[in-house]
This record gives sequence, C-alpha cells and structure tokens, in this order.
Amino acid sequence: MFRATRTLLQYKIFLPDMPITLIGAQSATEVSPARATFRVLPKMTKHEVKEYLTKIYDLPVKKVNTANYMGKYKRALGKRKIIYYKYRDFKKAFVTFDSSFTDVGRGVTPERIDYDDINKEE
Repeated sequence: MFRATRTLLQYKIFLPDMPITLIGAQSATEVSPARATFRVLPKMTKHEVKEYLTKIYDLPVKKVNTANYMGKYKRALGKRKIIYYKYRDFKKAFVTFDSSFTDVGRGVTPERIDYDDINKEE
C-alpha cells in the first residue's frame, strides 16, 4: 500500500490557484517597451508573477515591479449602530515585456463607415 502511494506522489501536477487580473496595458512605442499592470495576491512574489506569465501564457517578460496596497476602511450607518469594514489588501504587478513583444492586443478598432457615401451610391 505504501509503495503505490509513493509512486503516485511522483506524478503531481502544479496547477496555479493564484488569480491574476489585467488592469491596464500599453503597447510598445519607439521609445518604450510594452507594459501591463496586473492585480495579484499580496503573497505572490516578482518571481512567481514572471514564471506564471512565462510558463502559462508564454509571454516574454523582461522585468516585474510590484507595489503593495492596503484595503480601504469603510463605515456603514445602520439604524442602530455603525458598522466598520475593510476591503482586502492587494498587490499590483507592473510588468515590462521584452522588445520582441510589441502589441498587447487590446483590440483593433473597426474601420469607420461613412454612411453618406453608402446613401449616395444607391
């Protein structure tokens, strides 16, 4: 029985349970590389963010900067008492991509349709 459990432990697969939310992105210009801002868990390190984006999404990450934010304190007025609560703490990860990555894919704007030209043709 113990031998079977030992062999099963060798085939563990790491599936990340750390959510990463994209907040904003900038495409590369002639002067600056492409950048993206993510909201991550406070326990994630720069190395984990870089590995997460590189291994799962296959993105060429050059540098990661992080900043910790404290959740805001709020106050709600009830009928009989005041309720105090706090939002969760979070961390922002500012990711700079490699020079080979130019477009962050925020979407393509469709071509403008000039309805006056269409009406004239008919």
